[in-house]
Amino acid sequence: QVQLVESGGGLVQSGGSLRLSCAASGRSISTYTMGWFRQAPGKERESVAVLFRRGGNTYYTDSVKGRATISRDNAKNTVYLQMNSLKPEDTGVYFCAADSGIIISSIFDARQYDYWGQGTQVTVSS
Repeated sequence: QVQLVESGGGLVQSGGSLRLSCAASGRSISTYTMGWFRQAPGKERESVAVLFRRGGNTYYTDSVKGRATISRDNAKNTVYLQMNSLKPEDTGVYFCAADSGIIISSIFDARQYDYWGQGTQVTVSS
């Protein structure tokens, strides 16, 4: 079992930055695919960024490319999401997810992830 706890959310003005953290416990996540997802009110949960378990390659949804960076600190068993140039449409609850067996073609599919955190609210004011 893997437990995930997100932190770092908050209220930020448009154009600002935030760094979200996802602290894992229970198992080392060094061999897990880690994903950040977000969900705005009334909308489906969508993928934001993924760090694939093999090779450490990173993938981003088009709306955040160039503004987001996902990274992992294996010593701290923690994954981060750095978000810059934030926009009001980035507002939502951000979730961290982990899976040990996901295949590359499914990394943006939230249904494929076994472990989830409780989420952290990000609100970007205009």
